[in-house]
Amino acid sequence: MQGIIGLSSMVVQQIEINQINLVLNQLFNDSKNDRDIVNELFVNRAETSITPKDFKDVYLSISKKQGEYLVELIRDNNLKNIVEFGTSFGISTLFLAQGVLNTGGHIVTTELIESKVKRAIVNFKKAGVNNLIQVKTGHAIETLKNYNAPIDLLVLDGWKNLYLPLFKMLEHNFSSKTIVYVDNADMLESQTFLKIIKATGKYKLLPKFGGKVALIVTK
Repeated sequence: MQGIIGLSSMVVQQIEINQINLVLNQLFNDSKNDRDIVNELFVNRAETSITPKDFKDVYLSISKKQGEYLVELIRDNNLKNIVEFGTSFGISTLFLAQGVLNTGGHIVTTELIESKVKRAIVNFKKAGVNNLIQVKTGHAIETLKNYNAPIDLLVLDGWKNLYLPLFKMLEHNFSSKTIVYVDNADMLESQTFLKIIKATGKYKLLPKFGGKVALIVTK
């Protein structure tokens, strides 16, 4: 009887994973022109004048391989309490949800642009995981300023000049096992952030994906 229950649970979980993957495939297909849109934006606008709202129709998502790595990271380390900066349309969040299906965890994710939040929530409902995800709308410094719960995984995947203030603001929620996932770690502002964190002497940096991603872990 116990074996049947276990098998049934595995079947249900696989159905949930399949539903998430179906939505992810649709979103990756929708985002295939992202690079052209971003290139055109940088051609037509000075870099210093570009704001997050200029990317309201752009996914700016992690790659499928990065997403699969996040799922493994969550499962292998039994991560439950996840905070994400930079929801966008929800691609990375769906990978996080796929991970916490195994660990019984939950996700708090924050996004500045309201139109993106609305579409992300639709995507979470389509994938059947909206019950695992709390979405906050607004500037991350405001939406997370009163956050006072354990963080097992912090995902930094938004505007790079907020990486350091968000890290400092949320650091009191870290444990010795907390992992910080830094996307676009090879960008100049991210590199500056990582140098500051390394200089504290409390953390070590683990580069992934040829330096595009860095993990911050406690020494």
